[in-house]
Formats: sequence, C-alpha cells, structure tokens
Amino acid sequence: MGEGLIPYTLTLWLSFDGRSAPHAARLRRDQTDVEQRFWMAVRDRRLQGFKFRRQATIGNYVVNFLCVEKMLVVELDGGQHSEFADADRTHFLEARGYRVLRFWNNDVLENFEGVLRTVSEALEASVSRRTRRPSPNPLPQAGEG
Repeated sequence: MGEGLIPYTLTLWLSFDGRSAPHAARLRRDQTDVEQRFWMAVRDRRLQGFKFRRQATIGNYVVNFLCVEKMLVVELDGGQHSEFADADRTHFLEARGYRVLRFWNNDVLENFEGVLRTVSEALEASVSRRTRRPSPNPLPQAGEG
C-alpha cells in the first residue's frame, strides 16, 4: 500500500464517526410528522431486526435515517428537495459505499407499507458492512476434545 493511502474499509469506518453535527440534535427534536411516522416503524430494530439511527452525520451531511450495518441511508424529502439539488450529497454518500433511498413525503403518507417494503427489500439486498469471516479459534464440535 502506498504511503498516505488509507484502506477502503477504514475510509468507510472513518466516514461515519458516530458523532452528530451540532444541528442534528435539533433535527431529531424537531422531526416532521413524516419522519416521526417512519422512525416509529424502524426504531428499536422493528424492521427486520436492523438498527437505524436518525439524523446521523456522515461527513458534512446529516442524513434522515441510517442503517450502519447495511450501509443504507433513507431520506424523506419534502418540497425543498430536488434530484438536482441533492445530487452532490447522493454522490458523496454513494462514493463511500452507502446506498441511498429517497422517498417523497407524500409517498410515506399515501403508501407507507410500500415504502417499508422497499426499505425491507433494500436491507435484504445490501451487503453487510461487516463481512463474516470464520473464527480463527472455532468452538470444538460435539465429540471433539
């Protein structure tokens, strides 16, 4: 590895450091009705047992919802958002290995089950951030020892 290069997996780890941007706490406290509805469906591992964070900081961006294990970002967008305006943000996230799902607020209000189904399918299809490797010290099988 060349001098100054950081392995890709370490770069992914560093891109989400677990700390919140200063305004993320305000965003969590002042969440919209749509965000609150989605949060109630995914909090406490309610969606397929996966942990979601809300208003999580990745780089300079605060994303609505994040499943770190599956590298999945869910954005709920109101009228202030547009595909063009969010292109840099999406590119930044995707360049770091995150899959970004965007839903309009009216999709969440009018087709909530469809939104949850789409997120569930994305969770199933996403590659886990932590790849499972065989243990270097496996437990003995029955009859061994």
